[in-house]
Amino acid sequence: MRIVFIGDIMGRSGREALQTYLPQVKEKLSPDVVIVNGENAAHGRGITEKFCKEFYEWGVDCITTGNHVWDQREILAYIKKDPRLIRPHNFPKNTTPGNGVCALNLTSGQKIVVVNLMARLFMQAMDCPFQTMEDVLVEHKLGQNCDAIFVDFHGETTSEKMAFGHHFSGRISAMIGTHTHVPTADAHVMAGGTAFMSDAGMTGDYDSVIGMKKTSAIERFTKMTPGESFVPANENKMLCGALIITDDKTGLAKNIAPIRIGDVLAEAMPDL
Repeated sequence: MRIVFIGDIMGRSGREALQTYLPQVKEKLSPDVVIVNGENAAHGRGITEKFCKEFYEWGVDCITTGNHVWDQREILAYIKKDPRLIRPHNFPKNTTPGNGVCALNLTSGQKIVVVNLMARLFMQAMDCPFQTMEDVLVEHKLGQNCDAIFVDFHGETTSEKMAFGHHFSGRISAMIGTHTHVPTADAHVMAGGTAFMSDAGMTGDYDSVIGMKKTSAIERFTKMTPGESFVPANENKMLCGALIITDDKTGLAKNIAPIRIGDVLAEAMPDL
């Protein structure tokens, strides 16, 4: 299976980058499934029904989120009726709207299970992501009743992401981190056969401070005062993510490579 994952869509520039570059990604990489993290799509905070539907029209199959999932209040009602929009699965059980797991039956005849989890270090108080994932694996067994299991692990620290990846290596196809908006250089297949990358990076304007206009962020650091509200930067656009290729027999990863297309950062397009 060929899986394309695209990191945090950040504001207007992120949406424009997705619309502009996704056709190129699909033409060159021929993915079986496209997954994006959309939690910053709406002016940097949350996502709306309108943007979800646009993403699907552009060729996205599943949308993951994170700690900003509820920033646009309309999503509380919409997420209940859209099974392809998921939120962290380790929110409180039976009380939080929506789902944290999405099982997709692909046109290839294969089945992929997409899981969204949120880390705990320097984040919100959440249920344990490790135990939550163990519970998911009771139902979904790689190579038995599903062909791939992909995890978007939304968190601050590389250590927690790496620990999660190693703990589940050999039992999931891939774990890609999101949230920091900075693409990491550690994409590799772990010893157990799980593709790993600490952070896919954001899709948006990199001539910024993690997607926000530079002036406001710099003032907060230099003056130590609240200053102006953060506003997404929208001058440049870049798409960042990764391609994962799995073994059709086992569901484990055979390869992973970063994707970077657009302005500012050095471009990278997998040749796999």
